[in-house]
Parts: sequence; C-alpha cells; structure tokens
Amino acid sequence: MAKQSVAEQFVDILVRAGVQRLYGVVGDSLNPVVDAIRRNSAIDWIQVRHEEVAAFAAGAEAQLTGKLAACAGSCGPGNLHLINGLYDAHRSMAPVLALASHIPSSEIGLGYFQETHPDQLFRECSHYCELISNPQQMPRLLQTAIQHAIGQGGVSVVSLPGDIASRSAPEKSIEHALVTSRPTVRPGDAEIDKLVRMIDEADRVTLFCGSGTAGAHAEVMEFAERIKSPVGHALRGKEWIQYDNKFDVGMSGLLGYGAAYEATHECDLLILLGTDFPYNAFLPDDVKIAQVDVRPEHLGRRSKLDLAVWGDVRETLRCLTPRVRPKTDRRFLDKMLKKHAEALEGVIKAYTRKVEKHIPIHPEYVASVLDELADEDAVFTVDTGMCNVWAARYISPNGRRRIIGSFSHGSMANALPQAIGAQFIDRNRQVVSMSGDGGFTMLMGDFLTLVQYELPVKIVLFNNSSLSMVELEMLVAGLPSYGTSNKNPDFAAIARAAGAYGVRVEKPRQLAGALKDAFRHKGPALVDVVTDPNALSIPPRISAEMVTGFALSASKIVLDGGVGRMVQLARSNLRNVPRP
Repeated sequence: MAKQSVAEQFVDILVRAGVQRLYGVVGDSLNPVVDAIRRNSAIDWIQVRHEEVAAFAAGAEAQLTGKLAACAGSCGPGNLHLINGLYDAHRSMAPVLALASHIPSSEIGLGYFQETHPDQLFRECSHYCELISNPQQMPRLLQTAIQHAIGQGGVSVVSLPGDIASRSAPEKSIEHALVTSRPTVRPGDAEIDKLVRMIDEADRVTLFCGSGTAGAHAEVMEFAERIKSPVGHALRGKEWIQYDNKFDVGMSGLLGYGAAYEATHECDLLILLGTDFPYNAFLPDDVKIAQVDVRPEHLGRRSKLDLAVWGDVRETLRCLTPRVRPKTDRRFLDKMLKKHAEALEGVIKAYTRKVEKHIPIHPEYVASVLDELADEDAVFTVDTGMCNVWAARYISPNGRRRIIGSFSHGSMANALPQAIGAQFIDRNRQVVSMSGDGGFTMLMGDFLTLVQYELPVKIVLFNNSSLSMVELEMLVAGLPSYGTSNKNPDFAAIARAAGAYGVRVEKPRQLAGALKDAFRHKGPALVDVVTDPNALSIPPRISAEMVTGFALSASKIVLDGGVGRMVQLARSNLRNVPRP
C-alpha cells in the first residue's frame, strides 16, 4: 500500500473537520493538494476566477453554517489575493481555514520567483498562521489551525510549500479527535448577582443587541418583557432581533433609524448584548453600561463599562431573567415605542411620494419591491455602500431569512462572492445578491463562476453609475464629488453574453415583473436596475457634524427615504401602548 502524501493527509483532515469545498484558483504550488481533492469524493474543488472571491465565498459559507469552510491560493500573488476576503471573515468571526501554498522550501529566503512570506503576511487577519516546513509537523499543525479557527471564531492560515505537500506523510502520525463546534459560556454567579442588582435598581433599562444574540431571540424577548425594556440593535443584530419584536426601537449607528439613539441615551442602564458596535460616538457616556459578550476581548473596548460579563448571551439570559425583579412601569418603554413610530412615520412620506412613477427609479422602491417578492427563507448578500442602507431599511427579517455583508470589514465587492458561497450550501434556497455597480464591476469576472457551476444566484444590480456613498462622504466634507462616476455598459447584455439570464429595468412599472421572471429562472440571473444617483437628500436642519455621523436618531435622519415594512411593525407595537 502506497504511503499517504502530506497533501492527501491535509485533504483527509479537512474532510474529517467537515469541510465540503475548497474554493480557490489552481497553481503549480497547489497542484499536489488539488490532485488529492480530485481523488477524494468527499470534498470538491471550487474553481473561482479570483482568489479574493474564494475567501469571501468561504467566509459566507462559514457564517451561514457555523462550520469550518476553506479556501486556497497558490504561492506569492495567488495567496496574496486571499487577504481581503480573509480580513472580512476574521472580523465577522467566521471559522475559515486558508491554505497559502508556498515556493519550494529550499528556496525560501533567497528571493525566488513569486516569493512572499505568507506566515508573516496573514498574521493580522488570523488567530493562527504558521508554515509547514517539515512533513513531521503534520498533522498536528493543521489540527491546531482548525481548532483555532473554530474555537476562537475566525481565520487560520497554513502555509505549505508545494514540495513538502508532495512528500510522504509521517508514519504513525498522531491524529486526534477534532473540535468542530464551540461550547456555550456561562458567566460566574458573582457577575450574575451584580447584574441583577443593577437591573433591579434601574428605573429605565434599554437593551442594545448585536450578532451575538444569534439563537437567543426568545430569551431576549422574555427578558425585555420582564424588565419592560426597549430593544434596539446594530446592523449585524438586525436579522436576529428585529423580527417578532414588540419592543423594537430600531437601529443605531451610521445607518440608524427609529428611536434607538434616544433609547440608549435616556435610560438609567444600558445593557449591550453580544455587540462589538464600533461607533462609540453613538453610545452614551452619562449612563450606566453593562456588556455581555462571549469574546472577553470585546468587553469595554467601545465604552466605559460599569459591569463586564463574560458569557454567551443566551446562557446569560437564561440565568439572569428568572432572578431579576419584574418591572411593572411601562412609561419609558411606551415613550420610546411612540418616538420610534413617529420617527418612522416622518420619513415614510419620502418613500410614498410617487416613487413608483419616478424615473430614474428610486433605489428605495427597488429594495421595497425586492423585500416583498423574495422568498421567506432567502439569503441576501449585500454590497458595502448604499446597498447597506437599502438592506438595513427595507429587507425584513423573519427568523428564516439571512443577511450577509461586509458589515465589520466594510469591503467593496463582497456581495457576489458571498452569494457564491451561500448558494453552494443549498442550490434550492434562494440567494439574492444586492450589488452596487461599483462593487459588482470590481469582481465581475466571477459572474462566470455562477455560469460555470450553474448556480441559481439572483443578482439585483443597483446601477446608478456612481460610487454614491463616497459622493455623500465628499458632500459631508464640503468637497465636490470627484472620481466617483462610472461609465457603465448594459450589464444585462453582458449577463446574456455570458450564458445567463439578464434583463435591464429602466421604468418602475417593469420592476416587479422583471424580478419575478428572474426568480423563476432556474439558473443565474441578473436584473440591471437603473436607479437614481440623486436619490439621497440631506435635510437642511442637519448640521455638518451630525451629517458626518449619518444619523443620531430618526428625527435626525440623514439619508432621506422610507423604511419599508418596519413602519408597519412600529404601528402594530403601538397597540400595546396604553392610551391616556
């Protein structure tokens, strides 16, 4: 029986860890690993056109499944292309294993063709980054890398020279049971006791939730009911906390709306649940703050804390809720619910003012129609920029839909690559890429990956021939827009030429039919919607300082436009408010 090579052992361990795909672009230094995949029926090689796409796709797969995903790049320039997508995965806490293949081991450090030092380059965007310079390091090094990615939530990078990958794996090597899931973390009793006292002593408590509330919706709602607390959320908390939430007061941050800002500033106690909310300018500095997070390094790095609680949100609330004294005074909650509804009613007028007849088409209208027509369990991938605004305001979560974007790293061009990773998980689940023309064209070559694999991703292209978020930033800074306009082709024609379904929409009355036809199409489809580049307006009563922050509350909203079905939820919640 032939000895197993290091490459074969590498692939077998990935399979044992649950990896089903390795996204990448082939190259000579990767050949031993790619050939090992070819001969292993339990894992597929996914050929993309750019390694950045491979990393984004793996990151999206990991975010959606919670399991390890993997990508690879050949030596030098090949694996360098991975770095942006790996930064995004790492900051999104997505468990990803990246294989950065390397030049021949005997040539490292001698200025060889395509030489870089991946074991140094990827350190900032990984929990673990090491070079396999000897077959005897296998399989322990790879197993350690996998456990870092899964256990700490983020990226591990293994650099493997092609000649080492071709050598025989060590005999009698130690292959231990792999960690493939993370445990829950319960806070200590002392911290629970302190938090109970703080809550019982406070008259007005607000909860502000992030992505760490995933899987804890029922616990958050039960807790809010017990202490009569308004519940706001960050963008990454939207999909987990906004639906079926009668305590909802909207979102704070750069894209904020509703009464979330007021609720976090007018309370006695603010409890941050599972959020590493990056904008400390939106957090109060004159109220007590407690933070609950499973990542202890996140505690207190955005604001001064009166109490730091290290624990999983769901487990923490399961311990906490029965122990706090039920509150009966709803005055603060009802006040915030009213402010929230009034704020949404105030901006909904901009959305309802003949936008269904406006040419060029209002992007708000596109997002609203998309929200209504998309499947109830659709996965939305969202480009950075104005598509973030439309997704934040118009895509309605329901506990089954997912919304993935570069919400922490803030990279352009993420939506199409992430849609690739999302669709490979389940070809029967609707995946919609909300792409801007700037982001789409940056990695447009991988539209061909959709065609090659017949992935039924639906791209809704918000085509305003502009980098409109950058234009707004320039406007805020008092600068004329410069270098932000794009001369675009007919993207639908390009899609058809590539062998996919493509349709161009220039009039609002064409939109619903075009989306329905695209959704019915069995393969990849692109809907090129020509949208108004001047859709954004800034109310004159907003100061330049406030505009820089985009929105401090709904009454200080910067990006003029509607908020879709959220206003219906706010109206519904008002029914719970006692009338005087």
